Amino acid sequence: MKRSCIIVAGGNGSRMGSELPKQFLPLEGLPVLMHTILNFHNFDPTMELVVVLPEDEIESWQTLCMKYDFDTPHQVVKGGNTRFQSVKNGLSKLMEYDLIAIHDGVRPLVSNETLIRCFETAAAEGAAIPVLPANESVRQGTMERSVPVDRSHYFMVQTPQIFKATLILESYTKPWIPEFTDDASVAEHSGVKVHLVEGNRENIKITFPEDLQIAELFLKRRLNLKI
Repeated sequence: MKRSCIIVAGGNGSRMGSELPKQFLPLEGLPVLMHTILNFHNFDPTMELVVVLPEDEIESWQTLCMKYDFDTPHQVVKGGNTRFQSVKNGLSKLMEYDLIAIHDGVRPLVSNETLIRCFETAAAEGAAIPVLPANESVRQGTMERSVPVDRSHYFMVQTPQIFKATLILESYTKPWIPEFTDDASVAEHSGVKVHLVEGNRENIKITFPEDLQIAELFLKRRLNLKI
C-alpha cells in the first residue's frame, strides 16, 4: 500500500527559551526537523513526505536545507491558524496514497518497530495510534481539589497517527470544533474506530530544554547501536 506522511512543524521556541523555532534547533549536527524527515524516509524511501510550516518560517527552512545540503525529497506546505487547518492544508497536497500518517515535526525518534505496528494496524483496521501506558500516579481535577484515578485506564498518546486515506480525508471535511485535540479525535468524530498500538519511550515530543538533552542521549544510543 502506498504510504504518505504529513509532518506538522508549527511550534515556536517560547517554552524552549529560544528565539529559534524548536523544529529548527540543532540536534546531533542537524536541525530536529531534518532528523524527523530522515526517520520516515529511511523507513520507506518511497513514502511521500509533506512538511507543514508557518508561512514566515518557510524561507528559513529553505536556507537551512541549503546550509546542510539536505536533499531528502519532501514538499513544503504553508500551515494554518490551527493544527487542524495545518493538517488539512497538508492533506490537500498529497498526490497518491493508501495510508496517511500524521506526525509531529518535533518527534524525531519514533522507532521502526512503532512505525511497522502503526502502518500494519491501520492497513488492517483503518486507524492506528501509538500509545504508552501511564507510568506514574494520576489524579483528576484541579490544583485545589482532585481525586486519584486508576492509571491502568489511561494512556499517553504519541504520533504518528495513521489512517486509511479515505477515512481521514472524509474526517477532515468536517468543520473544526474545540474537542479536536489530535487527528484521532477528528477521525472518531466521524465514526472511525481508532486502534491503539504500542509506542516507544524514545518517541518524545521536544518541548522543553531538557527534552532536547534527552533526545540527544537517545539519538547517540541509536547511532551507536548501528555502528
